[in-house]
Amino acid sequence: MRSWTPQKLRELKGKRAFATVTCYDATSATLIEALEPGLIPLVLVGDSLGMTMQGHNSPLPVTLDEMIYHTRCVARVLRSPMVIADLPFGAYQVSDDEGFRNALRLIKEGDADGVKLEGGERCVPLIRRLVEAGIPVCGHLGLTPQSCLAMGGFKVQGREAEAAKRLIEEAKLLASAGCFCLVVEGVPAALGTAITKAVSIPVIGIGAGAQTDGQILVWQDLLGLNIGHVPKFARTFATLGQTIQDALRAYAGEVAARTFPAEAESYQ
Repeated sequence: MRSWTPQKLRELKGKRAFATVTCYDATSATLIEALEPGLIPLVLVGDSLGMTMQGHNSPLPVTLDEMIYHTRCVARVLRSPMVIADLPFGAYQVSDDEGFRNALRLIKEGDADGVKLEGGERCVPLIRRLVEAGIPVCGHLGLTPQSCLAMGGFKVQGREAEAAKRLIEEAKLLASAGCFCLVVEGVPAALGTAITKAVSIPVIGIGAGAQTDGQILVWQDLLGLNIGHVPKFARTFATLGQTIQDALRAYAGEVAARTFPAEAESYQ
């Protein structure tokens, strides 16, 4: 069992804001694991890997087997942060029975500590069933990427009063169903604050303002590994994409000049 648990995460609410990140591979997980204990208490293996790792324009093509593979790569390394994995599109929409079986696979085969699913009231029966079976569940409201077709793209949600009220009520429903935390994405900052105050579980924001209990960023956005569009709500804390390109140019130049490998890097 990893050091961070749903109980420990819930204890952070109202005490300190915490940072979480997405992670998709063992190399990245190794860097997270080497940080000071508790700095990143939770890691999400998100179906955003469809865009960040596979080159799709949405998470919709990601399969359950792919989620299990990437979760297993991350979970194999992490011993401190809690590892949560997304149930991908199609893994729980057909029936609660299928969603339950697929969540079990993420736990048993992926070594996840819990699952995340998108949606409000319609997900309550499945959430209750998972929680009763001992599977921690993280909810996800607001801009739900798996609904990008119905939403007409990745658009801010909850700007109108009725929509905002509905999101607050759905957050309460998810909390009462047993979710140990909740991701709120792409909503006005004031609504992010209102949802955070309305529930007793930690609310992790992504494009939901600074007053949520925690924040999450996509690994590639945070580190500047993307070339091109960066979402409005993301902040780039490094420019590693440029650093990698500079390293590749230097490497290619030394190979062309036959200065790599040098004598010290060659076997005699």
